[in-house]
Amino acid sequence: MPARLLEGYPVAEEILRDLREQLDAIVTQSSQRLGVAVLLPADAGAQSYARAIHKTLAPLGIEIRTISLDDSIDEERFREIVTRLNQQADVTGILALQPLPHNLPRWLPALTIAPEKDVDGITPLNVGRLHLGLPAIPPSTPAGAMELLRYYGIAVSGRRAVVVGRSPVVGRPLVSLLLSADATVTVCHRKTADLAEVTRTAELLFVAAGSPGLIGPEMVRPGAVVVDFGVNVVGERLVGDVDPAVAEVASALTPVPGGTGPVTNAVLARNLVTLARLQRS
Repeated sequence: MPARLLEGYPVAEEILRDLREQLDAIVTQSSQRLGVAVLLPADAGAQSYARAIHKTLAPLGIEIRTISLDDSIDEERFREIVTRLNQQADVTGILALQPLPHNLPRWLPALTIAPEKDVDGITPLNVGRLHLGLPAIPPSTPAGAMELLRYYGIAVSGRRAVVVGRSPVVGRPLVSLLLSADATVTVCHRKTADLAEVTRTAELLFVAAGSPGLIGPEMVRPGAVVVDFGVNVVGERLVGDVDPAVAEVASALTPVPGGTGPVTNAVLARNLVTLARLQRS
């Protein structure tokens, strides 16, 4: 029996429905709309993500300011841009999309964005609070995955979870969220020996490797729940890190596109509302 598709749109709509009244109240109290600054590199995947963010946030009345990062930008110029945004009252949150231009270290946004404007939970303050199990702004992509599981009634506590990918914005924070939900977690990465042997142990399999079709059906435990974070541009199509044929083995699978993406954007909007409340208090 083919896997149940874990569509992200109804989950996102539930989150956004709860946010609309909160947004109206914030704007009424402050007479100022929320705004997010998106630092956008010249990468096809990042630009696709930016379009999706605009599609979600603009109807909520959130102002989106896009700052293009060309390949010639250096670290000093990047710091100047972020410092200016940190100081602007009409910028509620700042989001730096990856991959950054090759001149910039991946960690740079985490050390330059002010914690009070960290809409995607990447600064050391938010990362540390998340790892300690304290209230924090969570990275929107792994937090969105947890919302998907909640919405579809998929239990996490006591189950064996395998996370493929250890990036600071998906894999690592997802481990913290899963541990907080009492899962038993294994992390895989490019140095993992016999990846398939490990992934076949997963009751809950999360894939965020940035490698199209990395996980095939032979690598999945029958009946597993598979969450695919992959956003890979192949030709003119968006494809995931999981081969669609996995649907013949798994009990549930997120589609690409239309799975984790819409929920990620909704959680991003929720994070922005949280930042606005913190800034106004």
